[in-house]
Amino acid sequence: MDPAGKVALLTGAARIGRTVATALAGRGADVAIAWRASRDAAEEVASEVRALGRRAKTVQADMSDPQAAQRLVDEVGRDLGGPDILVPMASHYQKVPFDALDDTAWRKNVDADLQGTYRLALRCAAPMRARGGGRIVAFADWLPSSGRPRYKGFLPYYVAKAGVIGLVEALALELAPAILVNAVAPGPILRPEGFSDAEDREVLKATPLGRWGGADEVARAVLFLIETEFVTGETLRVDGGRHLN
Repeated sequence: MDPAGKVALLTGAARIGRTVATALAGRGADVAIAWRASRDAAEEVASEVRALGRRAKTVQADMSDPQAAQRLVDEVGRDLGGPDILVPMASHYQKVPFDALDDTAWRKNVDADLQGTYRLALRCAAPMRARGGGRIVAFADWLPSSGRPRYKGFLPYYVAKAGVIGLVEALALELAPAILVNAVAPGPILRPEGFSDAEDREVLKATPLGRWGGADEVARAVLFLIETEFVTGETLRVDGGRHLN
């Protein structure tokens, strides 16, 4: 699918999402940005999209609300059309020791990382089919894509992201041939805030390509999975080979 003239809906458009949004706008897509609490960040991304000559819209939506996905898709369709492309990037990433786990920690991860993607995919399917097809590019993580957990303290996050991989495979089968469904599984992309130099050296040593990837690498992967005509049900690791160690 050529993104030019299409409408893309993104959730979680801060940091890496900003780069994905502007990459899509640079390829001629109009962009809708859904935000839960970070309105200012969403408006900044929308301004960058408009500066590239494309239409942009921001919509407040909390994916823990079962009705939010339908309202979001309806509003985007009314004001921009589509959507033709769905990129659900909203995520909850927080270390929680096993003895501190409870239903709240579980729900935060499942709602943000898995449930929101599921609900949006269901609601986007009809307008995508009506417009002749579409693309869904979900976000997993290099850890479940590598086949096993490696770090303690991230049980809900790991399970939610593993669920995204399964969801992508099942959706790809259900929605073929009109809608192609894939996922990106980022690895060491941006150095986290508060990371020590020692932690940084440890990550670089464990990554065969020896560097942080940068948001542009994720945007390139998203564009590939939008433009492809013969890849579906796949999870593409963008991790500099980190899964090999």
